[in-house]
Amino acid sequence: MVNYAFDLAIWTALFFITGMYKPQWPLFFMKKPERFLILIITTVLVMITFTLYGEGNRRAKLELVNQPAIVKDSTLVPVPVPVPTPQPH
Repeated sequence: MVNYAFDLAIWTALFFITGMYKPQWPLFFMKKPERFLILIITTVLVMITFTLYGEGNRRAKLELVNQPAIVKDSTLVPVPVPVPTPQPH
């Protein structure tokens, strides 16, 4: 999710820059686009980007916490375990 947040941030920045330069380019389907509409759309996209980034970090932390810890200690020596044997009658 964090990767998607970075991708969306790049697209948002490109949308904002091109929209402030020529609003007709990103809003080609409108007859009379305005820079204020570019600002509103950019604000919404920035909020979505931050939400994606935060949720991605939260999920990554949960995955790290829920993984079982594998302990590898070189000082541990294997101990023989007694195996039960059948007793003769």
